[in-house]
Amino acid sequence: MELHTTAGPIPGTDPTASSGWPVSRRYAWVVFALSFGLLLSDYMSRQVLNAVFPDLKSEWLLTDAKLGTLSSVVALMVGLLTFPMSLMADRWGRVKSLLLAAVLWSVATLGCAVSASYDQMFVGRLFVGIGEAAYGSVGIAVVLSIFPMGLRATLSGAFIAGGAFGSVLGVSIGGAVAQHFGWRWAFGAMGVFGLVLAAVYGVVVTEKRLTPPGGSTDAEPGPQGRLRALLPRLFSSVSVISAYVGSGLQLFVAASLMAWLPSYFNRYYDMPTAKAGATAGIFILVIGVGMIGGGIVSDRLSRAFPIRKWMVAIGFSMGSLVLLMAAFRLPTGALQLAVLAAGALLSAGTAGPATAMVANLTPASISATAFATLTFANSLLGLAPGPAVTGALADGSSLLGALRIVPLTALAATLAFLVGRHFYERDLLRLTSGPAPEARPEEAVVTA
Repeated sequence: MELHTTAGPIPGTDPTASSGWPVSRRYAWVVFALSFGLLLSDYMSRQVLNAVFPDLKSEWLLTDAKLGTLSSVVALMVGLLTFPMSLMADRWGRVKSLLLAAVLWSVATLGCAVSASYDQMFVGRLFVGIGEAAYGSVGIAVVLSIFPMGLRATLSGAFIAGGAFGSVLGVSIGGAVAQHFGWRWAFGAMGVFGLVLAAVYGVVVTEKRLTPPGGSTDAEPGPQGRLRALLPRLFSSVSVISAYVGSGLQLFVAASLMAWLPSYFNRYYDMPTAKAGATAGIFILVIGVGMIGGGIVSDRLSRAFPIRKWMVAIGFSMGSLVLLMAAFRLPTGALQLAVLAAGALLSAGTAGPATAMVANLTPASISATAFATLTFANSLLGLAPGPAVTGALADGSSLLGALRIVPLTALAATLAFLVGRHFYERDLLRLTSGPAPEARPEEAVVTA
């Protein structure tokens, strides 16, 4: 889950423009469903590893730091490569880029299934990350380009929540398959699912059908010089930089929970692999519900007062800090699980508001590249270091001790959002008063 791309023709150039739908509603929702499905596959392939942590730890005698690295290397590659790959997608075609990405991560996941050592598994996970690098930013750009602007934060939160739901399926199904058939079959199932879904997507979704009659989309490549002139606007204000930083830091907390909750339940609640994965899956599902909820709350509260998006993000961030700090200091049992669930609900609720903030503060004509910038921040500040740092802390003390420290990252995220809120109205006014027609400032005013 971010700058936004409301791709589509200028009102008046196609019959759907007056209703705010660049393409037919039915086709828009079909594209959303298939794109959401690919995102599920993306995260199922990424997170199935966490379900089999106990099996890999015992079979290959791995430390928690090495386990965390296998998880983090995917997010690291996503962070490093999402920007250049999304830039290429903006220029050469988003649909083709999405299909290539899906095939690559699925084949790489099948490679993980036949790994004979930690090093081979690491290489497989590396290629999973390369395949997934372009998907998050380009996928959301495709989805939002064919929906009305008023659904921006809600759809962004829902789409980003696909990561959490995919993690639920990856951890839950992966744990069950691993317990009954072995951990290799868990990877194999995820890889096959991704390939099948990619084939369906390639048949149904095309660049031609995404382009409104008589119009053009932001996915069409523009002159290289023009794109270079717009790139500095990705970092043109204090508030947009604050949104990048705050979003990334907050996802450090959510990523740590998604990676290590299966192991936490295995070690501290004495659950077998399948049950630990299923239980962790429930909590990861709660994280996804929080992502959607954050987007919905943000859209509703900010209709009249756009600056409230920042207050929503601040509230979710501080709430997760308080609840998670309390949860991991309680004894194991029902009360701890209840408080942990509440903290998990808030831990990634900033995703939708942060996406809308970035969307309103950057030009629409470089949508995929702008989403890539947010993905870059989310990956390098949160998703990549979260599991690895938590694993390293666990080796130094215990997994419980590490999870007691992780929520403190939310305090830094809150500070970033506070800074962004302070400068937001000034920066938005500067953007909307600019002369660049490609930024389509009137859209920023309506959806800020």
